[in-house]
Amino acid sequence: MGQHKYFTLEELLRSSTALSCKIENLPSWEVVVHLDELVTKILDPLREAWGKAIKATSGFRSEGLNSHIGGSKTSVHQTGYAADLQTGGKFEDFVEFTKNWLLDNDIAFDQLIVETDNNTGARWLHIGLYNNAGEQRRQIKTMTK
Repeated sequence: MGQHKYFTLEELLRSSTALSCKIENLPSWEVVVHLDELVTKILDPLREAWGKAIKATSGFRSEGLNSHIGGSKTSVHQTGYAADLQTGGKFEDFVEFTKNWLLDNDIAFDQLIVETDNNTGARWLHIGLYNNAGEQRRQIKTMTK
C-alpha cells in the first residue's frame, strides 16, 4: 500500500478479535490494492476535510474473522473495500459532515451505513467504496444490530 497521510495498512488490518481468538487476518495482494484505493479515494480525503482524528475500527476482515464476528457473508470488508469509522468528536456531527461531504463533492461510494450495537451502545460509520459487483450505489442507511 502506498504512503498515505492519515491511514495505514496496519490500522486497516488490525483486529483485537483476530488476535485474541488467534484468527488469521492476512489479506491477499488484491485486497491490499483495494485498501489503498479506499484510503486514496475516500478515507484520507475525508480525514483532511473533517480536520479531526478519525479511527478505523474495522477495515479488512478475513473470511474466518468475518464469520466469527457474525458479519454478512457478502461483506465488502472481506475485499478491502470498506471501513468502519469513529471519531473523538460528536458522532452525529461526523455522520452529517460525511454525508454532506460525499454528496456535495460528488464522491463515488457504495454505502454509508450508520451502525449501532444495541448491546454495547457502540456506534460507528461504515463506508464502502464498491459492492461485490463493482457498483457504487450511493446508498445511505441506518442499521441496528
